[in-house]
Amino acid sequence: MEQILVTGATGHVGRQVVEQLVAAGHPVRAMTRSPATAALPAPVETVAGDLADPASLTAALDGVGAVFLIWPFGHPGGAEAAVAAIAERAERIVYLSTLGAATGDGIVGMHGRLEQLVESAGPAWTLLRPSGFAVNTLGWAAQIRRGDEVRAPYPGLVRPLIDERDIAAVAVEALTTGGHDGARHPLTGPAALSQVEQVATIGEVLGRPLRFVEIDRAQARRDLVAAGLPEHFADSVLAGQGAQLDNPEPVLGTVAALTGRPAHSYRDWVEAHRADFTG
Repeated sequence: MEQILVTGATGHVGRQVVEQLVAAGHPVRAMTRSPATAALPAPVETVAGDLADPASLTAALDGVGAVFLIWPFGHPGGAEAAVAAIAERAERIVYLSTLGAATGDGIVGMHGRLEQLVESAGPAWTLLRPSGFAVNTLGWAAQIRRGDEVRAPYPGLVRPLIDERDIAAVAVEALTTGGHDGARHPLTGPAALSQVEQVATIGEVLGRPLRFVEIDRAQARRDLVAAGLPEHFADSVLAGQGAQLDNPEPVLGTVAALTGRPAHSYRDWVEAHRADFTG
């Protein structure tokens, strides 16, 4: 059985990919910049590596057949060398992209560039194109711990947020079974909820009345930058959200079709992350 390398192995999606591969009995090597603090389940082999330093990938790729690739930077700089290093050794690349990567700008366009590199690299490839991540709503957790208001822009923004467990489940299918070569899998949650409805769902799960309070885009930008996002990243996020007001993401059944079970609902996700909202 071929060894599978998971990059971004300590992130929300990468950790799920590792855990689900282990549960299915596949040999896993997890790459992280800080192996000593990774805290991944046995019998995972945890190795040091940094996609920004292609020379550091050599040992991590030794004997690997397939790679789950997460590009953790907000720009494509250095991606060509990293993908080339992976392509020299791996036979399959499954890349975590995003919906709209083929046509978008900013962060979405960055994923489009990575897709091009992966497709032309040589190994068999599969692209995963998820909608908005449910886990991104943990950005509201600090506000919820402080009080009963969530202050954010775009109350009418409607998205079929996807659970990281479902992204990982499709990734495991693509890494370990046939029929996914050259596939571009669009992935979404099972229902579209507005941000007002998302906040209400969190409140229902926590047993608290939460209220969504709209702020303007300028204030939202200041808040994102104050939280540590680079200015260009904050601009890209807000521009993407604004564009989705008129062109919302579709609700698709791809997760169920590929995994044989329904995708997790947003309520399911909140239940699993209850402790993250309560601290």
